[in-house]
Amino acid sequence: MEAAMERERKLIVEYGKKLITNKLTTGSGGNISIYNRDKGLIAITPSGEDYFKTKEEDILIMDIEGNIIEGDKKPSSETGMHLAFYREREDVNSIVHTHSKFATAIACMGWDLKPVHYMIGLAGIDVRCAKYATYGTMELAKNAIEAARDRKAVLLANHGLVALGEDLEDAFSIAQHLEFVAEIYYLTKSLGEPKILTQPQMEEVMVKFKSHRYK
Repeated sequence: MEAAMERERKLIVEYGKKLITNKLTTGSGGNISIYNRDKGLIAITPSGEDYFKTKEEDILIMDIEGNIIEGDKKPSSETGMHLAFYREREDVNSIVHTHSKFATAIACMGWDLKPVHYMIGLAGIDVRCAKYATYGTMELAKNAIEAARDRKAVLLANHGLVALGEDLEDAFSIAQHLEFVAEIYYLTKSLGEPKILTQPQMEEVMVKFKSHRYK
């Protein structure tokens, strides 16, 4: 079982460090998971662990019902949300949850992230902000899934960002680019009212994105 998820464990350890070095979270905040649909297994970060001290054997392996197959650490507090997304969204095979500064600032305002810059098209026409619920609850998972419909990301009110990808590289790229868009939105809001791209303009961008994968 361990060998079957060896690649996923390595990737999560690697990208956990990238959460810190790319300033997408602080401390042990946020979490990462990968769903291997062929194996029916999910690899997910443990709760409250330093990303630079996390080892491959610390990554938990679970089934889609949340049963721990391997690992003796406590799983991420948002495990329920990860599992719910994997059950609801067949297009999602990896999740990156961040506490990045600018995306979280927008979420703390309770705002949707508007298409102030075309790179938001990696996630959709915009990124909605889910209604507030206490972290680690199924209420939060339900709110997030609802707000993320037809999108590849969602803001969690007074909390952070969830990026949904076809694989971990995709999810991480979305999280990175949305933090850039959130910063631009923050800056333009401080200058006045930003000029928001129209739905037709964004739809044209999203068609172009289908033939170009950003990293």
